[in-house]
Formats: sequence, C-alpha cells, structure tokens
Amino acid sequence: MQKQGQFSITLVCVILGIMLAVQFRTTQDIQSSVQYQRAEDLTQRLMQVEKERTALENQVRDLRKISTSDAATKDLENTKMGSGVVPLQGAGVIVTVDDTKPVAPSGSKNPTLYLIKDEDILKILNELRAAGAEAIAINSQRLIVSTEIRTAGSFLSVNNTNLSAPFEIKAIGNPVTLENALKMRGGVIETLQFWGIQVVVKQSASVELPAFKGTFRFQYAKPIQDGGK
Repeated sequence: MQKQGQFSITLVCVILGIMLAVQFRTTQDIQSSVQYQRAEDLTQRLMQVEKERTALENQVRDLRKISTSDAATKDLENTKMGSGVVPLQGAGVIVTVDDTKPVAPSGSKNPTLYLIKDEDILKILNELRAAGAEAIAINSQRLIVSTEIRTAGSFLSVNNTNLSAPFEIKAIGNPVTLENALKMRGGVIETLQFWGIQVVVKQSASVELPAFKGTFRFQYAKPIQDGGK
C-alpha cells in the first residue's frame, strides 16, 4: 500500500509538472504573439504615417511652386504697369485744360500770364499724384519717371513731343479723391481759373491710358549685382 501511495503521489506530481510546463509555454506563446502583433501594428502605422507625411510634403512643395510662380507673375505685371510700358484701364478722372479762348484784358502788359505753362501742368500733376493717382497721361503721352514737361514756345514738350492746347490729362485712381484734390478751395484749379484758363474735371469709370512709346536710355546708371559688387 505504501508503494502504491508513493506511485500515485509521483504520478500526480508528474502530471502537475506537465500541466505547469504546458501552461507556462502557452503563456509565453501568447505574450510573444501579442508582442509580435503590436510590433506589426506599429510598423504598419509608421509606414502609413510616413506615406501621409510624404504626400503632405509633396503638396506643400507644389503649393510653394504655384505661390512663387503667381507672386513672380504679379510682380512682373506691377513692374510693367509702374514703368508705363503697357496700356492701362481703370476708374479715374479726365482733366481738360484750355487757354485757346482769349480772356486776357486788353492792354495787358504780359499776355503770357494767361497762357498755360509747364508749371501749371506740373501743379495739376502733383495734386493728382498726391491724391493717389496710379498712372497719368497727357494727350497721347504716358508719363513715366523720366518724363520731362517744359514750355517750348507756344507748345508744351512732353516726352520730347510738342503738344498744344487743349491738354487732356487722364489719371487712374479714386475718381472722387482725385477730383476733390483738384477742386479744393484755393487750389490749383481756382488759381488757373483766376487767370482765365478753363479747367474741366470729369469723373470716369473707365479711363484708358496708352503705353509709353519712347525708349529707355541709361548712360550712367547700372544694376547692382548680387553681393553689392
């Protein structure tokens, strides 16, 4: 009986050992499987994030190219408009200045006081520019930075072209602001009318200006290269 009891106990111990071993191995397999699954999930998520990041980087690169191209095109258009080499259209005013009707008093010692001179036109132009005029033309001559306006006998020389009265000054800008600047009390129009010079200001929703037809000449000015050299 004693041997049978020992055998039974031994058999039970062996069975328990086998069960514990199997349970331990199963636990390890489960843990290993879970860890592997987590690693695989993380790898897939990482790959997905990398794909999304690459796609976003490509979108940003494309948008920068488009933005840079649009900005360069806009800058070029503004440069052309500012230099006067392209015709323009926009709201503004048309100012007609005329001295062809004789108004000088008889016996006047200096009848030229009643004629339009370069300084009269320059005063009108200065008022228009100060009021925000973006572009100006006199008759068929577009004004640019190098435009000269001077009296040449009975003519007015603009861009080396002789013009005669009446002078039609077209300016693009806010029509109300431009007209008010010219018609302010004690301003340029009131002064010219005192000397019998007729000035008519007309607002327009569509003022057309021609492009500058001359050539640009630079004898002394040169562009500065990169680095200031």
